[in-house]
Amino acid sequence: MPSIKQLRAATQAPLNEWPVTCADLCLSGKPLPRDHDPRHVAVKDNIATHKFPTTCASAILQSHQSPFEADVITQLAKRYVPRKSFRNSMVIGKTNMDEFGMGSHSANSVFGPVRNIGHFPLHSVGGSSGGSAVAVASGQCVVALGTDTGGSIRLPAAYMDIVGFKPSYGLISRWGVIPYANSLDTVGLLATSVRTIRLAFKHISAFDSKDPTSISQNSRARIDRQRLDLSQERERQERNIELHTGKTEKAFNNVKVGVPLEYNISELDSDVRQAWQDALELLQDNGATIVPISLPNTKHALSAYYVLAPAEAASNLSKYDGVRYGTRSGARDGAGDVLYSDTRGAGFGDEVRRRILLGSYTLSSEAVDNYFVKAQRVRRLVQRDFDRVFAISNPLRKPEQFDLSNMDQSIRLEDKRGPPQVDFIVCPTTPTFPPTLDVVTEQTPVDTYMNDVFTVPASLAGLPAISVPFPVPASHRAPGTPAVTGIQFIGQYSDDDRVLRNAQYFEKILKDSANASPIRRIPVLKLRKVPADNVNFKESEPVLQGMKNQRWKAEQDSLANILEKKELLKRFRATKAKTWTVGKEPLEINQEKKKAKLDPLRSEDNQFNTTLEAWENIVRRPKNNEAPGPTIPERRQ
Repeated sequence: MPSIKQLRAATQAPLNEWPVTCADLCLSGKPLPRDHDPRHVAVKDNIATHKFPTTCASAILQSHQSPFEADVITQLAKRYVPRKSFRNSMVIGKTNMDEFGMGSHSANSVFGPVRNIGHFPLHSVGGSSGGSAVAVASGQCVVALGTDTGGSIRLPAAYMDIVGFKPSYGLISRWGVIPYANSLDTVGLLATSVRTIRLAFKHISAFDSKDPTSISQNSRARIDRQRLDLSQERERQERNIELHTGKTEKAFNNVKVGVPLEYNISELDSDVRQAWQDALELLQDNGATIVPISLPNTKHALSAYYVLAPAEAASNLSKYDGVRYGTRSGARDGAGDVLYSDTRGAGFGDEVRRRILLGSYTLSSEAVDNYFVKAQRVRRLVQRDFDRVFAISNPLRKPEQFDLSNMDQSIRLEDKRGPPQVDFIVCPTTPTFPPTLDVVTEQTPVDTYMNDVFTVPASLAGLPAISVPFPVPASHRAPGTPAVTGIQFIGQYSDDDRVLRNAQYFEKILKDSANASPIRRIPVLKLRKVPADNVNFKESEPVLQGMKNQRWKAEQDSLANILEKKELLKRFRATKAKTWTVGKEPLEINQEKKKAKLDPLRSEDNQFNTTLEAWENIVRRPKNNEAPGPTIPERRQ
């Protein structure tokens, strides 16, 4: 068994994965303590601990020692570790990260990028909780704490073949977490199994009076009552079905799984798309009903996120000036703004400075209405999209708050109401496999931001989401690419228990079906590669119209339709399921419509990334004869 000292040496030379490790274990070279006591936790370096420094992987906090400990660590120590003698040694170290959580590859750190110690040592580990993911994947701890702002837990989990969970916003206390974006930051968990995450989450999900964003006791009681009613109703349905059919239901019977059509983007890797397809088929083989859904405002989510997050970061990081917080530079006092600017210039990295500039611009008087206010409106539309497609309502929001008439006028009202409601949504965690660090250094900021395209919508809406590893078929896997990607489960707000339970069911049936050949009952929704010039789902394939014509599938849960299953299958096969295929040969449409309809999630389209490319123009140095400031980029050929 390798010692923690050996693993630390492997991850520090030439790169650094642990800024601080447990001194006792490291110096003595004792073996990993998991056989002695499995309750050892690694903590991301932006969560305050009084035993270890809290640096946020930034030079400006390189000597910061917190006088208190974050509430999430206190709660975990009290409930997760019953013996007081073990509580002081529960946290075995602080893990490396992107500076202040700003990044997708854990490469923006004063300690250096996090090293992948798996089969692909040159590939990215994801970010910003990359150090926590490596600590779990390498066996240095059983569970690790991280923070998720726009996918900072789920993305590393998908890259490192582990499980990453972001709970609903407000369920876990943020007191003691150094903020990046207050309205988005969420403390989450990483582990090798969903069962471990369920156990740890049960102990840290509690009300904290010190955190103003923590869900109150009354709201938690209302949530518990709603979930209890749902569980009792599900038990009654299962008993009725077993009574009439004589068969015990499978794990996902009476469960509707939503497949967002807007997530089938042209940038989605074909191997990841195939894994997504196989995951849906596995769910269907075990009783789930696959329902295509539409989230029309998803195309604006990434742009809104990179307006709101930098704006909040610019406000939160303003206190690091060398006077109130931060390491002061060597400039003399009384030199005007020299001391302030030198401290922040030397203490912050390139990505942090870039986002501070972007946030400061979006909060300026000439841009706040065009950027920040509109981004807040887009965030509400994204939340409404999710509330519209889920079968259960948001317990903290009244239904009358949603007026569909003020949504995007380019979307028809009948499409806003959407298809039959679902229990949870399944989609890929990341559109591609992890790139190498050489490729990461050559990417533009806009290219890096595209890694968060599937994780940001759930963060904007504050929904629970978990990434579960899923194997890529060998027949579809390209040489030199990982054999596993991440499949993401997204649930309604405060429906964390059901999301975790369904993810654990999925994890179990995946293991059980490793050596079994699945028997498909009906054809699952096909996810074909979307051509670059054919991305309008309503024109190329009448999926939504087909869903209206195939109402029997949406009503499959009723007992009458279950008893008539054979007849329904025969009727479905007669239709050849053409309307359930996305991205096949397009229908003939006129050229004017083809030019007017752009890809909602292609990085080349101005309607999607105009603001992102404009922000990049703000901070880059203008070329000769080029005016500085935001510009609207032309469509690239």
